[in-house]
Amino acid sequence: MSLNRPCAIVLAALAALPGAALADPAPADAPAGLASYGFDPVHTRVMFALSHAGFSQAIGTVSGAAGSLRFDPADWRSARLDVQVPLTRLDLGDDKWNKAALARNLLDGKRWPTARFVSAQVEPAAGDPQRFKVCGTLSLHGVDGPLCLDVKFNALKRHPLPPFHRTAGFSATGTLSRAAFGIDAWKSVIGDEVELRIEAEAVRDKYVGDSPKSAAPAAAGDDGADAQADPPAPSDSARPDPAPPAPAQPRPEPSR
Repeated sequence: MSLNRPCAIVLAALAALPGAALADPAPADAPAGLASYGFDPVHTRVMFALSHAGFSQAIGTVSGAAGSLRFDPADWRSARLDVQVPLTRLDLGDDKWNKAALARNLLDGKRWPTARFVSAQVEPAAGDPQRFKVCGTLSLHGVDGPLCLDVKFNALKRHPLPPFHRTAGFSATGTLSRAAFGIDAWKSVIGDEVELRIEAEAVRDKYVGDSPKSAAPAAAGDDGADAQADPPAPSDSARPDPAPPAPAQPRPEPSR
């Protein structure tokens, strides 16, 4: 699961947007007999990072992913992955930046609310049976492009808590260019390369066929109208960040 460029792409992982089609719980080209797992939306999360005007790496996350994973741990090359990430649940730590990232000139979350990754090839890493290169197609912002992820297989076992479902866990990293997906606004402020880190848990015979969450809890009741207004592109002399609060006045020392 891996990806690249806007101030939020949610960025990555992020993560697409090929419509809101539901992930096929059993991809047509998947070999028969593979166990089917669905992604736990709470314990599956995409973290993305990209440059904020060269000062720092802005970090955001996206929760609520949904999709299916079919695999045989004895033959990872036969594995099939189809996952959708609800970009409308991205969180950059600030409501104004969340809305700006989903505006028309960036992710355009109203038109393209979901990113989707479908694997095409899984190759085990030489000398390490727990690591793989997973390559496929990322659908984002109405554009389909190639993406490869470096994946680490963490565990496959019965979950220690009820109802004790058999669970597989993975960690993945990747990079993508936001410009390659047509997300190229605010070049002087937002870097092009998006770093992705994905933590995922997939549960056997559960969550398969579920839809991705459509909106973050914090956005409940928000009709999204403000998020669709295009904020003015910041110039080098303009400040894109919200103005900081006025500094607190120092308190006089107490008299002795």
